[in-house]
Amino acid sequence: MKILFCGDLVGRSGRDVVLQNLPGLRTELGLDFVVVNAENAAHGFGLTGKICDELFEAGADAITTGNHVWDQREIVSYIDSNPRVLRPLNYTQGTPGAGASVIQARDGRKVLVVNVMCRLFMELLDDPFVAVDRVLQSHLVGAAVDAVLIDVHGEATSEKAALGHICDGRASLVVGTHTHVPTADTQVLPGGTAFQSDAGMCGDYDSVIGMKKDIAVARFRSKLVSERLSPATGPATLCGVYVETDDKTGLALRAAPLVLGGRLRPAWPDFLPPRAAAST
Repeated sequence: MKILFCGDLVGRSGRDVVLQNLPGLRTELGLDFVVVNAENAAHGFGLTGKICDELFEAGADAITTGNHVWDQREIVSYIDSNPRVLRPLNYTQGTPGAGASVIQARDGRKVLVVNVMCRLFMELLDDPFVAVDRVLQSHLVGAAVDAVLIDVHGEATSEKAALGHICDGRASLVVGTHTHVPTADTQVLPGGTAFQSDAGMCGDYDSVIGMKKDIAVARFRSKLVSERLSPATGPATLCGVYVETDDKTGLALRAAPLVLGGRLRPAWPDFLPPRAAAST
């Protein structure tokens, strides 16, 4: 399978860069499955049903979230009725929605998508290691499902890396979100699981992790600043991870970062033919 994971969408700029590029990327890369983290898509805080519908129409197959999932209250009923939109798996029992879902790709293959949240410097949710382990035990990659994709939403690289290693050989991809900065550790772990500590964000990088820099800087310098953070609105960069898996085992054959547009240096998988033209 050919899989693309897009990092945290931040505000309108982040939405636009994904909505504009995703239809073309599905064709150009022959993508079989696309996951987008959209927890910051609605003006930087949460997401709405309308945004989810737009992302699905553009080519997303699943949407993951994180600690801002409930910031827009209208999402509660939407997420409870749409298994393609996930909230963190390790919320307490009875929380609306699901943290793991088997989703059918366009060609009929089954993909388990898992969304889990870390605990270091985050909310004290249930144990993410136990939660992930329980799901993987009942969804064997290459047997029960054709691929397993895990979004690890967390602050600490160490915790995300540890989760990656306990999933090695049991997942196609483990990728971090939340810090909004793409890391340079894209790899296929020894057991065959693709891993990157953080996919980065889809948003304006002339900012403080996607938010307008003047407001963010002022808030660091003075606790008297009352203006609410809001997303930067300049040209956005699309940051993600591209993975190819073995059709028999569901494990990763190769993985690479994908970076398009905006301010960051572009990155295109070096094992693919060069792009004929740059995307906007």
